[in-house]
Amino acid sequence: MNKPWVLPALFAIMVGIAYYTSSSALEIAATTTGLLSVWLTARERIWAWPIGLVNVACFFYMFEDAKLYADMMLQVFFFVLSVYGWIAWLNGRGAAKVRPTRTITVRLSWTLALLLVAVTLLWGYVLEQYTGASIPYADALIATLSLIAQYLLSSKILQNWLCWIAVDVMSIVMYAYKDLHSLAFLYTIFLAIAIAGHLSWQREYRSLKGGVPV
Repeated sequence: MNKPWVLPALFAIMVGIAYYTSSSALEIAATTTGLLSVWLTARERIWAWPIGLVNVACFFYMFEDAKLYADMMLQVFFFVLSVYGWIAWLNGRGAAKVRPTRTITVRLSWTLALLLVAVTLLWGYVLEQYTGASIPYADALIATLSLIAQYLLSSKILQNWLCWIAVDVMSIVMYAYKDLHSLAFLYTIFLAIAIAGHLSWQREYRSLKGGVPV
């Protein structure tokens, strides 16, 4: 992931996929800004946040067209969490560029697990009953887990990557089903970056003496 040629190569592949699948300009903008944002996040660069805000706006309009309403609403929360993450990463950093990585507590793990189940069921029911969502409960599950992952990421908590890995796997299947092929391929790349990000953040956390759980 630290090789200088990797990111340009990924962008070239994404453009090729977008051309082959006749993707819209909006979809191309969403995929490229998303790729850059996730890449910078894994490398713990603060520029991940402003680029991520552009990505959120692109995804909002794209999901509206695809009738993935949970994902569309998700972008509003992502916007708020991205602003929070931008601020949080700059606070408590000392002499470092961003704040140090922390790990999750058992209490927070259980709280988030219960929220995942409750919010997914409620959100899925609302989508099924009151919208034209094509796959309401799967859409709601991915959306809810994405919110949890984003909260953990914004809080600089190591386990965010494990949540993103699960989100990426489910998203690949969902976007392929919805014929959003460039997005499905993008999430395949996201999956690889999430795995690399987890390993990198884990090494950093272990190298810090006295890492404090949240």
